[in-house]
Amino acid sequence: MHRPAVYTVHYRLKNRTGEVIDTSEGGEPLIFMEGSGAVIKGIQEAVRGRGPGDCLEVTVPPDMAYGESNPELIRKVPRSAFEGVENLHIGMKFQTNTGDEAQVVKVVGIDGNLIRVDANHPLAGLTLYFDLEIVQVREATDEEIGPA
Repeated sequence: MHRPAVYTVHYRLKNRTGEVIDTSEGGEPLIFMEGSGAVIKGIQEAVRGRGPGDCLEVTVPPDMAYGESNPELIRKVPRSAFEGVENLHIGMKFQTNTGDEAQVVKVVGIDGNLIRVDANHPLAGLTLYFDLEIVQVREATDEEIGPA
């Protein structure tokens, strides 16, 4: 039986102009188990079969990252939903609890008493550019794999 690998990876995420927008440099590397869904599919596929010391430049299209931006996740809500918030402005982020899960929404428009919010992942619809350095690869433990 094949045991999944656990990868330890340093990363730099860049936008299309090459500006670094997130990095593990100076911090903790990303650690994830093969097939766990803990990281985007594009990274999972890029590191498969690779070993420590491998450095990769990976371009990840939206369908292998956070998906396309979903217009249904952009909606208008009354300003009263932001009661107690002073200086409400575009770009502010809020955590909401609708139904079973918490969701982060970003204010993307203000039209009088209607506030337009976007609940898409901030990187939805974007092609992502990663520099990856594989630090370690090991077999997953029974505890990491969980019950069969």
